[in-house]
Amino acid sequence: MNDAIFSQLDFGPLKEFLEEDNITDISYSGGNTWLKTLDKGVYRVERPEINDAMMEKLAFQCSNVMGKTFNMAHPWLDAESAELRLNFVHDSIATNGIACVVRKTPAKIRLNKEKLISEQYVTEKLHDFLITCVEGHCNMIVSGETGSGKTELVKYLASHTKENEKIITIEDTLELHLDKIFPHRDIVAMKTNNIASYSDLLVTCMRQNPKWILLSEVRSAEAVTAVRNSISSGHNILSTIHSDRALNIPMRLYSLLESNIDVEQFLNTIHRYVQLGIHVKGYMSKELGRFQREIIEVVEFYVDEENKACSNIIFKKSLDGKFLFNNPSKYLIDYLGVQGIDINPNYFVNEGETPTKETKTIELETL
Repeated sequence: MNDAIFSQLDFGPLKEFLEEDNITDISYSGGNTWLKTLDKGVYRVERPEINDAMMEKLAFQCSNVMGKTFNMAHPWLDAESAELRLNFVHDSIATNGIACVVRKTPAKIRLNKEKLISEQYVTEKLHDFLITCVEGHCNMIVSGETGSGKTELVKYLASHTKENEKIITIEDTLELHLDKIFPHRDIVAMKTNNIASYSDLLVTCMRQNPKWILLSEVRSAEAVTAVRNSISSGHNILSTIHSDRALNIPMRLYSLLESNIDVEQFLNTIHRYVQLGIHVKGYMSKELGRFQREIIEVVEFYVDEENKACSNIIFKKSLDGKFLFNNPSKYLIDYLGVQGIDINPNYFVNEGETPTKETKTIELETL
């Protein structure tokens, strides 16, 4: 809210929602106002003072201070500050009246270990395993639906990178804010625009000699190419993607590529250089009586001695709520070992025990 442009705007009755940390999104359409919060999920609020006239006034304020046009000929308007994003749809397109979504992207890390464990986001053992993988420079991609908390998890994982490791973030919309969260660290924040594409920024990024490259959500062929080029050049990445489960991340990347590249060759590249996929789910939990976000699947990717792309489901939460575990493969153990990280081969499943049958069956059916 301290952005020079946004400080000129009169948010009126929306201001109280913008100042409430628990609220992450505000949506308006058809005379209705909906809030999305960390604890209650999405719900409607009765605010008659928030109406079409008020939202149109805000939209025209945004268009004026940004030097843009918002009318029937230009029916979409995007506005962005350091910690706020607005999207308006003109009533010539939104037939039930002007529509608006406000997303808050605060420069803070909302997650910590105590919160994650107490809110059943992750088990302590799995949490420590993921942090160990970050310390061991594993390439990781977080999947999930919109609003599941993918970006927040990436920010938390990134906070466990080493102080002396340079980070470059490449985003099309600013959400990570790691340069503001850790102003003392060597972090460069880059943003794509109509002049500088993902590819352009990646070329520049390589010249900046980073240890970590954090790509915003992978949702285009250009972003997939950026991911592939980053990992194959020896840099470490953390990124997010829309996918129905962690196991399907490599194929989801391929589906976005929109090229005739050989599927086996592409999947081998992803399985060789991306060590972990993590799937996060957000839903309204009747059992807990609140909106719940949690990790429900962690998958290890690797290429075996026969140059075959393989997957190992390290963790999965089944539909009946049971936790299913497998130990990391020798490939991940060896990778971490090269990075100076020793991990117990029987980290999740003790010697003499067997992995859960359901987990093994899923893995074998998938490969």
